[in-house]
Amino acid sequence: MRRLAVTVCFCLAGCSSLLPRSDAVVEGPWKSFEEAQQTFDKIMPYQTSVDDLKALGLDPKSSPNITLLNYSDVVRRFIPSPATNPDELDTGVRDCIKGKTACTGFEIEQRSTKRTRSGNFWADFLNFKRQVDVTGWQFNGMLLIKDNVVVYKLVGGKPLIHEREQNRNPLGPLQDIGGSTLRSLL
Repeated sequence: MRRLAVTVCFCLAGCSSLLPRSDAVVEGPWKSFEEAQQTFDKIMPYQTSVDDLKALGLDPKSSPNITLLNYSDVVRRFIPSPATNPDELDTGVRDCIKGKTACTGFEIEQRSTKRTRSGNFWADFLNFKRQVDVTGWQFNGMLLIKDNVVVYKLVGGKPLIHEREQNRNPLGPLQDIGGSTLRSLL
């Protein structure tokens, strides 16, 4: 009996390490938001060529998760409705749109997030209380290219992500039985 009590105490002491963890990474050339920002800071509209982009690691043929935009995609993104006045757009965007089929673009999205469950193992396991911390970063960048030269760049994203998800079910594992029982009866 004494051994059983000691074994249970040891098992309960390390239970939080039994909670699941997960990582979600959209592969790309950067390890952090800052690295991505530094790369984009080197890109100068009307100066940086497609070959320069390749040297920076921005080649859709060898770098993952770069979306190629054609002329039609660019128009849809920057002139979403006829009420949009094209003359109010940035010079690079206007030049790209005027270039029609000579206009292409790259859309880059890279993110890295970690989901860590914390709290009491038994409360989580039995579905009474679950807490998940989500941390990471997300980078979004867009480049418009006309005649193999970048004419426009746009950077955005979330340098720091920290979210907390909490679920509480007072009935624990019995919480969902009522709804599923009603659905099966109907």
